[in-house]
Amino acid sequence: QVQLVESGGGPVQPGESLRLSCVTSGFDFINYRMGWYRQAPGKEERELVATVLSSGHNPTYADSVKGRFTISRDNSKSTVYLQMNSLKSEDTAVYSCNAINEYGSRWGRPWFSSWGQGTQVSVSS
Repeated sequence: QVQLVESGGGPVQPGESLRLSCVTSGFDFINYRMGWYRQAPGKEERELVATVLSSGHNPTYADSVKGRFTISRDNSKSTVYLQMNSLKSEDTAVYSCNAINEYGSRWGRPWFSSWGQGTQVSVSS
């Protein structure tokens, strides 16, 4: 059974930093590109924020977070991280991780239908 357990969120002020972690189990972590999604208040859709290959190379980022967020992973711990710097109010959301579908037009969609509980990030002065 796939488990995704996110942590590290919290309330912060604009300009501050947070580091999110997602500990996974129940699948071969090393075989998947992993990613972070976020769901802002009042939005139905999750936004793909960042992805990283199994090797840790070639990360991808949404334009809104480029230069501020860094995704990384530790395959020995089946864990993916998201370092978030220079946070803005528009980064406020519930952040969740999932494996990434890399097939054709489905690229970027979550691989697993189930999600963890997510971790809330609230940026406000």
